[in-house]
Amino acid sequence: MSEKTVIVVLDGFGIGAMPDAGVLRPADVAADTCRHVLDHCRRILGRPLRLPTLGALGLGLVHPHPDLARHTERPVAVGRAALGYSGADTFAGHQTMMGADFSHVTVARLADHLPEVTSALTAAGHRVERLGHRPLLVADGTVLIHDNLEADPGINWNVTGRLDDLPFDRILAIARTVRSVAPVARVIAVGGHADGPLPAYVRDGDGGTHGLDTPATGLYRNGGLQVQHLGAPVDHTRQLPERAARAGVPVTLVGKAVDILTCDAAVRRPAVATADVLAHTEEAVRAPGTGLVVANVQETDLAGHQQDAREYGRVLEQVDAGLAVLVESIGRQGGRLVVTADHGNDPTIGHPNHTREYVPVLTYRPDGAGIELREDATTLADVGAATAEWLGLPPVT
Repeated sequence: MSEKTVIVVLDGFGIGAMPDAGVLRPADVAADTCRHVLDHCRRILGRPLRLPTLGALGLGLVHPHPDLARHTERPVAVGRAALGYSGADTFAGHQTMMGADFSHVTVARLADHLPEVTSALTAAGHRVERLGHRPLLVADGTVLIHDNLEADPGINWNVTGRLDDLPFDRILAIARTVRSVAPVARVIAVGGHADGPLPAYVRDGDGGTHGLDTPATGLYRNGGLQVQHLGAPVDHTRQLPERAARAGVPVTLVGKAVDILTCDAAVRRPAVATADVLAHTEEAVRAPGTGLVVANVQETDLAGHQQDAREYGRVLEQVDAGLAVLVESIGRQGGRLVVTADHGNDPTIGHPNHTREYVPVLTYRPDGAGIELREDATTLADVGAATAEWLGLPPVT
């Protein structure tokens, strides 16, 4: 039997605001990525989104909506999970899901750490200056160091450059130096092709942050985007991919999971395009033998950042078709398929930031008996813990 355990993370696919979602932005109490995308697409397309596989996996049971099936004949376990970490962030979400404790992530504005960052970059041989009156830094005359405005204030910093000005490896080198002194969960190196000079897209964010309006720059839509996530120190030996690999279970990381998760023994399949993510995931599932596959669909999140509900809906339909293939393969071979998310990213909420929402946890288990409705999980860590149990991994000591 060639059983696979597959976790597909739909980046930014929330199903309703958590109770504290409005603390930072009061309007976010109305966030509901799934509902608002479905409603918007029905209005502009004149039809509901075609999501039969997500319906069969039980999405409509955990998130009732007229356009989602309220029943399924699949043996599924369905529920929703709170995030289990502060804010709404991809890196913290995936680390939590895989077993790291990110409940006490340090939140910090770049403005409060300019001397340390400047000193580190200068010592590394870079020329550093402030960007006018704002508390942002420019390295080597072209690379912008700034607060990330797409997550909650102070969770991440970005190091952004135009590939027309310098290659990505130089942007990444600057980001690594910033990472060495940054107290935040993630420093993100970003390179791509912008519509104009980056300073033209700088704006003030929430909570006293200042940064680049990355969606407005064109970096996400102009092609050639390169991103690397440099996370805070994590004991990866306690996380699901490394634990599985050490137990002799082959591990495959697909899409953005390649950048976010660490497992030296894993087969790595980087991809941004949803079609490529789905193809790599299907290939890993069809390979002989047992295995763990963790895949991230990033284009849902990108559509949220661009506040493009129609594009979000298009990606969801593409994902649904790909999930149908995975369900068929796993149904034939045995194993588990988990579809979940890391946070919300409501494209109708009025800002390009992540939204703090519950996420679905939809588990297809061919050997299961009917439908199991689960209580809300308090943390995404439950996903990794359940997967470890299915794989028969020893408990973390």
